[in-house]
Amino acid sequence: MDINPAKVMIPFIEKAIHEGVKRFVLLDSASVPADDPVFGPVHQALSNLAPEWTVLQPSYFMQNFTEGQHVSTIKNIGTIYSATGDGRVGFVSADDIAEVGVRALIDDKPHNTAHVITGPHSLTYGEVAQLISHVIGKTIQHISLSDEELKVGMIQAGIPANYAAMLAGLDRRIRENGSEDQASDIVERVTGRSPISFDQFVQTHVGTWK
Repeated sequence: MDINPAKVMIPFIEKAIHEGVKRFVLLDSASVPADDPVFGPVHQALSNLAPEWTVLQPSYFMQNFTEGQHVSTIKNIGTIYSATGDGRVGFVSADDIAEVGVRALIDDKPHNTAHVITGPHSLTYGEVAQLISHVIGKTIQHISLSDEELKVGMIQAGIPANYAAMLAGLDRRIRENGSEDQASDIVERVTGRSPISFDQFVQTHVGTWK
């Protein structure tokens, strides 16, 4: 959980190029612009230095509800916590992210661009809770916390304070600026098929929450 990854990643990129590596794929985030002080320098270095490159910028993972921070609260207390309010997110399956990443690595023509990768629709956390509730037959609710409450909760869970503050800030941007309210066609354009919808994801993983 390093908020200054450039100090390690840029020398690695430079050394790899020096050793003859031509193509690079970087996993970034749709929440992070190219000029962001945390991950932006790595994005910029890759586009400036690498002969062939792609930056993957996915929205929030659907798997956060089956493998990440939300699964235990859904199963144990029927609750999803965030500080996003009614902000919308283009949740995307990690399977779709991976397939776009593979294409970026093996396509004959280098992509040489950043891909904002989302699911087919943006949803609020409240709508996510409703979708899961409908499928598992149990009421799941979304509770929107304040930024400070979210930050404190993450710190108590073992996340470093500076990283927790950054994550809480991302939720605030979703709530106040609509930073993740987007649905791109990248999965279809790169892979030739439609992205996995949240409905499909819930149906596939229904056993996770029971």
